[in-house]
Amino acid sequence: MDLIWPECGSCKQCLNWLLYCGRVKIMLNNQELTDLIGSGESDRVEFTSSTRDLDKFRRAICAFANDLPDHKKPGVLFIGLNDDGSCANLAIGDRQLQTLGGLRSDGKIQPLPVMEVAKRKLQSCDVAVIQVEPSENPPVRVDGRCWIRTGPRSDRATAEEERRLTEKRRWGNLSYDIHSVRGATVESDLDMQKFETEYLPCAVPADVLSQNRRNREQQMKALRLVTQDGTPTVTAILMLGIDPRYWFPGAYVQFVLYKGTDVTSTVLNQKELSGTLPDQLKQAETLLNLSITRPLNTSGARHIEEQSYPYEALRELVHNAVIHRNYENSNTPVLVTWLEDRIEIISPGSVFGAVSRENFGTPSATAYRNPTIAEAMKNLGFMERFGTGIAKARKALEDNGNPPPEFDVRDNFILAIIRRRP
Repeated sequence: MDLIWPECGSCKQCLNWLLYCGRVKIMLNNQELTDLIGSGESDRVEFTSSTRDLDKFRRAICAFANDLPDHKKPGVLFIGLNDDGSCANLAIGDRQLQTLGGLRSDGKIQPLPVMEVAKRKLQSCDVAVIQVEPSENPPVRVDGRCWIRTGPRSDRATAEEERRLTEKRRWGNLSYDIHSVRGATVESDLDMQKFETEYLPCAVPADVLSQNRRNREQQMKALRLVTQDGTPTVTAILMLGIDPRYWFPGAYVQFVLYKGTDVTSTVLNQKELSGTLPDQLKQAETLLNLSITRPLNTSGARHIEEQSYPYEALRELVHNAVIHRNYENSNTPVLVTWLEDRIEIISPGSVFGAVSRENFGTPSATAYRNPTIAEAMKNLGFMERFGTGIAKARKALEDNGNPPPEFDVRDNFILAIIRRRP
């Protein structure tokens, strides 16, 4: 196998953790891939002669990531081969490879798989190879449905198979947001009515709920909300907690609106946005909408309303600050400072994983400090695609006539500055 290390070389943690975060990719070499083709389709190998069946590709990626047989080896999808392994003579171009690479973060596969996409010439045939590593955090789902490999096919997992996947979870290698909150209990610290009436229907399709008939504890384990011993995780407290700040004092948003251009100016409005993370974001969205000025431009034949800031950009940047901040060892809140000429958003915690100070904010650089929180927020509709928030903010600001956002990445926080429309 060809080992490709990240350029920064600064991470000194174990290889499993690096694989989970997506910072290290191990791609099978051509001989190993050729040997897999020779062995035919199996629970680790799939051939397809189409480049367009993205739903089929997602199911295969999900099933390989779940690795129900526990091979502890990557599964490989070969695009450009017929069912018998012969060459389908497809033209594999950069556009197809970009589309296939985008399957990882288009929001449909959760949690994000560790995968690599490459074009290879194998036995004189051009193929696109999607190699998927076994997940440290199963079960993996596509649109809320869990898929596994049954021989050469991808099939829906049964309730028993999902239970087995949950028990495979390697807790020691996982991100902080799936760790247990010691001392917390489901009965006293989680709003179970909110779980059953709001979260569960968003996280799991109705047909899956009706078929599986799992008990509440099994459902919460499968959704990464409790650990194997039934203790609430960090994500559960932040998403469903009765009093999240009891456990995480800095888990809130501080909003301050000033009259002038610096923090010594008169304070016009000040709010602490507390509660669960969804509650905080709903409150923030209301405040952002109320604080945007919308004067009328009367210079032309038609009077046009002009926003000082595009709501979509502010929403994306505040969402990013709340979802991707450091909850592990920081009691600092997310700070939204609204000044006369700009807005400053400070998120505790610096860059993470494959994201560096140099590539921060670029679409190709994605890593998730809190992947389980991001998954939960995606389930509730606060995110559409992973890794697109800053790009959306840039586009909204440009369309509205605002300068592009500015980012200042420090050792313990990230500052985003949004300038008012001239």
